[in-house]
Amino acid sequence: MLLLTALFERLNRWWAYRQTVRELSLLTDRDLHDLGLDRSEINVVSRHASGF
Repeated sequence: MLLLTALFERLNRWWAYRQTVRELSLLTDRDLHDLGLDRSEINVVSRHASGF
C-alpha cells in the first residue's frame, strides 16, 4: 500500500509540473517578463513549484 501511495504522489507531482509548464508556456515573453521570468526558466520554476 505504501508503494501505491508513493507512486500516486509522484504522479500528482508530475501532473502539477506538466500543468505549470503548459500554463507558463502559453504566456507571452512580455507576460513572463512581468513575472520576472525568462522562457528558459520555465522548467526550473515548474519543477520547484510542483516539488517534482
